Amino acid sequence: MAAEMGELWRRYAPHNMMILVQLCYTLMYFVTEAAFNQGLNPYVYVTYRHLLVAVMLWPFAYYHEKKLRPKMTWMLFLEINVLSLLGVSLTLNMYFTSLKYTSPTFVSSLVNTISSITFVIAIVLRMEIVDMKSARGIAKVAGTVVSFAGVTTMTLYKGAAIASPWNAPLYIPAGSNAAVHDGWLKGSLLAVASCVCWSIWYVMQASSLKRYPAELSLTAWMATVGGVQSVAFTVFLQHQKEDWLIGFGLNFWCIIYSGIACSGFTVFVQLWCTEKKGPVFVTMFNPLTTIMVAILAYIIFGENLYVGSIIGGAVVIAGLYMLLWGKDKDQEYNATSQEQGGPDDLDCEKQQQQAKVVPVSSAKNGWEQEAKTTT
Repeated sequence: MAAEMGELWRRYAPHNMMILVQLCYTLMYFVTEAAFNQGLNPYVYVTYRHLLVAVMLWPFAYYHEKKLRPKMTWMLFLEINVLSLLGVSLTLNMYFTSLKYTSPTFVSSLVNTISSITFVIAIVLRMEIVDMKSARGIAKVAGTVVSFAGVTTMTLYKGAAIASPWNAPLYIPAGSNAAVHDGWLKGSLLAVASCVCWSIWYVMQASSLKRYPAELSLTAWMATVGGVQSVAFTVFLQHQKEDWLIGFGLNFWCIIYSGIACSGFTVFVQLWCTEKKGPVFVTMFNPLTTIMVAILAYIIFGENLYVGSIIGGAVVIAGLYMLLWGKDKDQEYNATSQEQGGPDDLDCEKQQQQAKVVPVSSAKNGWEQEAKTTT
């Protein structure tokens, strides 16, 4: 029995870890909204959050991955700078600014477009191959489309409101910045732009891990470089000394939680899952955050639940199940083909993981000209 449970855990460990990641993100939405309403500057928040992660991760990364870290080269450092820009400084500054102008439910819904965008980019770069003659290929495409339709429903259609039948046990403090949700169009455009950058970031991770196969160290590097980039960006925009003073109240604990849980733990888990399953697998769990946010807002914070959210959430779950089923069948087929000595030609992500050099976008960036370095 214990052996069977252990085997079951090993098989679904990436799934379980990604669900835990989405739970961490769900709590972050409410904590950050409350902190922003209390006057925390989004740019300062992103900067402190990642500098904190860098300080905490480097000692562990240095000793734990001594033999895994490749030699740092200028091309690798440039690649890490691009990863940090797309995954930390530029993207998160746009993303959390959009949260200030919209709402947690909106941004958590819109972020689910990342899976569809990532899927399309992965197909274009041949990191994901879809066999439309097979049920698994059709399921992957249909699951992406259905999931996107569910997200669209949640975003554009509210429907009748279902009021909470009890008093909310918790509430989000309004504070002096309660009227910040007045730039909905501006916030929406920033959220869309951040989703596009995130999609490119997820795809880049799959190739970067081949040249830098040390997830913890790569997480520390991105936090460090991204934090420094964000410092320069924030100093350029925020000249008031008061914006950098956060005290030891809600703003302080918001940065502590977001840094440890959402910039440290979750990024490390996502890198690990990207190496195991590929970028499309990682992004397809994003819809769970939308559902968790809607449920938590209704039960804990007493916000109204809308019919559109219920319908859209059910559609999202259906689409997520379809795509994961298709990818699991792909892996089973590839495992069978390898045992029989046949070619593994359906899951290009698997091939990318086994390759020594990843041929992605060679005409544009030239990164693949650099041989994979070793310690």
